[in-house]
Amino acid sequence: MPDNSSSVTLWSWLFPLTYIIHIGEEFYGGEGYPAYLKRLRGVEMSSTKFLVGQAIGLALIVVGILIARRLSFPRQLLVILGTVVLINGLSHLVTSSYYHEYGPGLISGVLIWIPFGLATLIRFKNSMRSGRYWLYIVIGVGINAAIALMTLKGGN
Repeated sequence: MPDNSSSVTLWSWLFPLTYIIHIGEEFYGGEGYPAYLKRLRGVEMSSTKFLVGQAIGLALIVVGILIARRLSFPRQLLVILGTVVLINGLSHLVTSSYYHEYGPGLISGVLIWIPFGLATLIRFKNSMRSGRYWLYIVIGVGINAAIALMTLKGGN
């Protein structure tokens, strides 16, 4: 796919679309993510709190895409989002492998987010200076760490 403005825009909107798919699997897959989190980590998170948190995450992605387009940094945001989804998919895979069981979000994490995250990072690697590229990856890692900490606190 050529790296023009319309293809970058299309690529950007794949993030909220795949996020909705991932939320659906986390909510409806197996026992559902809140129950899974309670059983594995002892963390209380109601289904309502889970869905509100996911809605906030989705809104932040959409607003981020709109701002990035308006202020001309869509590729940088895509590297950040690519890192976020790649790590999220890997975390589902590692957790499910460790516990030898299905965890809500595993299928979309492995079949959609790991390849989509990798493809995003590969596609946009040469569209910016190396130092900046790695900075955006570090930001994506930091976002994942913040999300993990909030999740382990039950969204509080």
